[in-house]
Amino acid sequence: METLYAITVGTLTACSVYLILRARSFPIVIGLTMLSYAVNLFLFSTGRLVIDQVPIIGAGEHYTDPLPQALVLTAIVIGFAMTAYSIILAVRVRGEFGSDEVNEPNYQADKEDKR
Repeated sequence: METLYAITVGTLTACSVYLILRARSFPIVIGLTMLSYAVNLFLFSTGRLVIDQVPIIGAGEHYTDPLPQALVLTAIVIGFAMTAYSIILAVRVRGEFGSDEVNEPNYQADKEDKR
């Protein structure tokens, strides 16, 4: 099961890096979202999930580590905010420049210099 989990995290990371390296803004947003999912899974795996154990020290003989769960919850909130900001930024760039091509040099200053 650990091998499958590691392969899943690696596949998510590889796909997200591929999408981030694309030259369009929408695949970049999707790639950033997938990368945040991969990081969340990685953080969750560091806690060594223990089934049917309490997350409070002293309440039982064995306990589960609550820190990775707290980190994942924080990362989910940060990832959602980052995704929302990226989408708003991509929509604004598309509206101002008429294209979502990242490497396309169609800035207003460049157009004025060419005249």
